[in-house]
Amino acid sequence: MEPNYDNLDPQERVNRILALFSVLIGAASICGGLIPIIGAIGAVVGVVAGVFGRKSDSHKLATAGIIISSFALTLSLTYGFIVYLSTPK
Repeated sequence: MEPNYDNLDPQERVNRILALFSVLIGAASICGGLIPIIGAIGAVVGVVAGVFGRKSDSHKLATAGIIISSFALTLSLTYGFIVYLSTPK
């Protein structure tokens, strides 16, 4: 049984959108991690959106977004560190 989204509280609707956005931006940040700055910024945005998304009924989706975004942040920072070390000085 699907909930009627027209009858949702506007804040609840925003929090559900943030939970979904957290997952999507986290997955995009994994791909964007090849450019470490872009991947890191996207991952931080994904974590913040996931934290706000946990206030909704979609807290499991928001938690998944936080985990994916945290992984993307770790991946971006690690790759950035490896690239920094491998550049000739």
